Parts: sequence; C-alpha cells; structure tokens
Amino acid sequence: MGNADFECVHSVAIPPPQPFAKSLKNNLKETFFPDDPLRQFKNQPPERRLILCLQYVFPILEWGRKYSLEFFKADLIAGVTIASLAIPQGISYAKLANLPPILGLYSSFVPPLVYAVMGSSRDLAVGTVAVGSLLTASMLGEVVNINENPKLYLHLAFTATLFAGLFEAALGVFRLGFIVDFLSHATIVGFMSGAATVVSLQQLKGILGLSHFTHATDVVSVMRSIFSQTHQWRWESAVLGCCFLFYLLLARYVSKKRPKLFWISATAPLTSVILGTLMVYLTHAEKHGVQAIGHLTKGINPPSITDLEFGSQYLSTVIKTGIVTGIVSLAEGIAVGRSFAMFKNYHIDGNKEMIAFGTMNIVGSCTSCYLTTGPFSRSAVNFNAGCKTAVSNIVMALAVMITLLFLTPLFHHTPLVVLSSIIIAAMLGLIDYEAAIHLWNVDKFDFLVCMSAYLGVVFADIEIGLILAVGLSVLRVLLFVARPRTKVLGNIPETRIYRSADQYPKTNSVPGILILEINAPIYFANSSYLRERISRWIDDEEDEIKSSEKTSLHYVILDMSAVGNIDTSGISMLDEVKKIIDRRGLKLALANPCGEVMKKLNNAKFIETIGKEWIFLTVGEAVEACNYMLHTSQPNLASSEKPEKYSSNV
Repeated sequence: MGNADFECVHSVAIPPPQPFAKSLKNNLKETFFPDDPLRQFKNQPPERRLILCLQYVFPILEWGRKYSLEFFKADLIAGVTIASLAIPQGISYAKLANLPPILGLYSSFVPPLVYAVMGSSRDLAVGTVAVGSLLTASMLGEVVNINENPKLYLHLAFTATLFAGLFEAALGVFRLGFIVDFLSHATIVGFMSGAATVVSLQQLKGILGLSHFTHATDVVSVMRSIFSQTHQWRWESAVLGCCFLFYLLLARYVSKKRPKLFWISATAPLTSVILGTLMVYLTHAEKHGVQAIGHLTKGINPPSITDLEFGSQYLSTVIKTGIVTGIVSLAEGIAVGRSFAMFKNYHIDGNKEMIAFGTMNIVGSCTSCYLTTGPFSRSAVNFNAGCKTAVSNIVMALAVMITLLFLTPLFHHTPLVVLSSIIIAAMLGLIDYEAAIHLWNVDKFDFLVCMSAYLGVVFADIEIGLILAVGLSVLRVLLFVARPRTKVLGNIPETRIYRSADQYPKTNSVPGILILEINAPIYFANSSYLRERISRWIDDEEDEIKSSEKTSLHYVILDMSAVGNIDTSGISMLDEVKKIIDRRGLKLALANPCGEVMKKLNNAKFIETIGKEWIFLTVGEAVEACNYMLHTSQPNLASSEKPEKYSSNV
C-alpha cells in the first residue's frame, strides 16, 4: 500500500438508543418465546383466535378435520401392534417399580387417551418406561419398605406421579423447557445405559427364582444379593428364562435385519407371555419354584384422587421423586418424539409436549396410574407399523381396556420369569455402546460425561449418576464461559481474509501487528482471564520478536466478531487492557464489535477513550489502517495518536 492516501469509508455504527422496557421485553421474548407461538393470532378476529387457541391446546382439533379412512386403517394396525407390546411391558415395568402389575395396564389405558388429544407427535406411543419405574422404586424404596407398608408405598407413587405431572406442565406453561436441555445427549446415553445395566442385573432375581432381593440399585449390592443366595437358585426358572430371553433377542435380530418383519419383534413379548402362561398352566410349574403373577383385578381404572398423600412425613421425598422422574421422562419422551418427527419431516412443539405429558400424568395420578412418557421401544414399533396420527394411541388404549374388562384372569399363571426376560431384552437395546464410541471419537469430554453418568448409576445409585453427569455438563458450560478461546489470526496469502493460525498453518503474520480473536461473550466470569491471556499473547509475541529479526510490535487488534455481548466487568477489562497496551508503547484497535457491544461501549464512554477511529468494521480494514500508519510515519505510538483519514484505491 506504501504511501497511498486512504480515507476510511466504512465505520462501525452505534445502534440507536432503545428504551429499557422495550429491550427487556425483547430479551424475555427471545428467552421464553423463541418460536413466537402468538404469531398465528395476529390480525385475527376474536372467533378465529378462540379456535386457534383451542387447536393449540388440543392439536387433535386441527389434524382431526383432515382425518381419513385410509389413516384409520394404518392407525388401527399400528395400535393393535403396540398393544401387543404394551400389555406385557406394562405388567413388567409395574413389577420393576414394585407396584401391583395391574397398574401397568391402568397406565397404558388413560394416559394414551389424554396424549392423543393434547400431544403434537404423530408417532409417540405413550406408556410406562423402565428407567422411570426404576427411579420410582429406588427413590421411594429408600423411605418406605414395600413389604411392610405396600398401601403407603402405592399412595406415595400416585403422589409422586402427580408432582411429576405438575412439574412437567409448569415447564411447558412457563416456557421453561430449556431446563431439560441441561440433560445433554452424552448424559442421556450414559444414564440410560447405566440404568439399563442395573435393571438387567436386577431381573436376575426373576430369572433365578429368588424370593428375597436387595432394594439397592448399585451393581455391588445386586451381585452380592445374587451370589449370597446360590442355594436358593431355581434351575427350572433359569432354564425357562434363558429360553425366552433367547427367543426375544432372536426376534429382535430378525426384525433388525429385515425391517419389514418388524412385527416379529413387536409381537414377541406377547407371544412369550402366552406361551409361558400355557406352559405354567399345563405343567403346574408353580409347584416347582416358577413364580407367577397371580390374581389381577378385573375392571378399568378405579379413581385414586383420595389416595394422594399431601400430609405425609415423606412429602419432600415424594416431591423430589416427582421432579427427578419428571425431568428424565420429559427428556426421553421429547427426544424420542423429535427423532421420529425428523424422519417424517414435521415439527413438534417441545413446550406443548411438556404440557401434554404433564396433563396425562396429573390425570393418571387420579386414575390409579403411575409415571408415563413416550418410550423408545414402543414408539419405534408404532413408527414401523405405519402409524399416521395419534389415533394409534387411542386404539392401543381401547385394546388395553378390553384386556382389563375381560382378559385379566388369563394372566393369573403368567410366570414372572417371562416378565424378567422381556425387561432384560428391552434393556439390552438401551445400552448404546456405539454411541459411546462415537462420543469418544468426536469429543472426549462428552465421553467423560457419558461414562460418569454410566459409572455413577452402576456403582453408586441413579440419583448420583444423574447429578454427576449434569454437574459435569454444567461445569463444561461454565468453563466455556469462564475460559473462552483466544486465537492469533494470520493473513491467508493473496486475500484480505484473516483466520486462526492453528487452523490454517499457511497463514502469514502481519509485521508489527498482533491480531487476536475472542470467541465468546465477555462477562464478569471471564474478564480477568481474558485480560491475563491477552497480556500473555503480547508477551509471547514480543519474546518471539526478540529471538528473530521480525518487525517490532506496534499494534494489537482485537477481533470481536464472536463477542455477542459484554457486561460492565468486560468493559472495565477492555479499559485495563488499553492501559496495559499504552504503557507498553503500543496501540489498541477493535474490529467488528456487534451492535449490543457498541451500545454498551458507547454508554460507558469507552469509545471516547479509545477513539472511534480505532474501531473498524473488519480485521482487513484495521490491518490496512495500521499498516498505513506503520509505513508512512513510523509513529512513536502514544495513547492520543489517531490514524490518518484515507481513501482507498485498492
């Protein structure tokens, strides 16, 4: 560029002042209403707004108008198919939660009807889940012995379900769904795998025909309980369990290899229950140590609103159980719903889903149901069976209702070992080692979070594993904020582009100029670190200059393109950095600060301190101005020096 005369044409604008109330309103809107749900109500007459409001709360009113006979045929087949899975799974998971088996059927009747009316997913199949059942058993089992006081335990389970529903609905109503986002993908993978491992090991009680078993969930206690009772192992039960487990795994393998044969895996649990029941009935295996379900009450859900325990001494534990199970079930249900929505290219509203989950658990707690959500296994079967809408949940609920009214006596001789086999087969599919390997290859810290959740659940308990994983995830977020990346930028040859020298090794440094990029908002949590890091970059650059024949350092340019916001501590940090740079006889320039940052720098009078002419629109313009100063006047840089105005002919 030499001695060419330049005139700066572009400058960084300061946004016009905005009233605090308007700014606060915009921030709140972006935080709680990023999807702008009220947009559809704009410029609509009152009658239309009422209709839109009802359709928002009850999506069935919207898609129900377009429902056709062709859709019903598909939903009928899907509903009957998932009912064949829901009935044995419901009974199995209720036993896992230490609740009467009939509650598993109750929970597959009322909640799906509620979700069909209020849910926004076409593919989610509602029901009980293994992890939620295990959490309920482990957390309530710490304060109430199921054998000593089964009635109190049952009432606490209903109450915990109510609080889970209230918590879920509140998250949706107040648009607080981002709380669930703290359960990262790595956390869910590790937590689910750990819970599946623990659940599978606990089912050895049913496989081996043991009557007494530990209530602890850690692997050490479970294995100690198993091997301390070797004299009580029942070989008849073990053989039966292994045979059914092999059949279930074989059915899954066949369906996985040939997706069109999904029905083989879907109907395998019900087939196992039928075969096991016939075998026990015909051979009188109950007399040889094979335990059976026994009597199941006939009839649909009795009301349980009077069974809710609000004055109990265990209320704090019940509330904690409701919140923990509510968060976990929300994370699983929404993740499953979004996964299948992505396959069919439609959108589901996360906050609307939370309200639907919360409502069905509130209603369920008053109708003898315990925690329900959208399990992956049942939803996958629903998806593969070709469901079109949430009517498949209605069909499933009606099939369960028929079972409750007429078929429950048929389950009297169903062996518990078959239920244990069904649970183990389902849990083995949740141990996602491939996802863990993927995390290791992509992000080692995510792998650490995953393994922390897994090991915490397996060797301590479910709560510790969950807290440990969430704690590490939050710590990572805090580290990103408190220790943001700063990088030295260099010029890509024959361009005016400046990029990280680490990412692009062939970049050239600009003689006499140090260009630093800050890759995060500047807040009180990272301002001290950034001040020290910038000083260290300058020290490193000057040390390198001393050991070589490079041009001495004169200018420091901070690229603030990635600085989305700044607080008063950050502004004070920039002021300190400027003073440090001035004392060294250098000059500070800023490149491309965003509107929010410029507004705050202007309000704090920092722009007057640094001089508006030292704030540039791009790094390229900043470098050109500094180069012009460097090559024309070789200035003895003082804090008051300003670059000459120039007109570009490049």
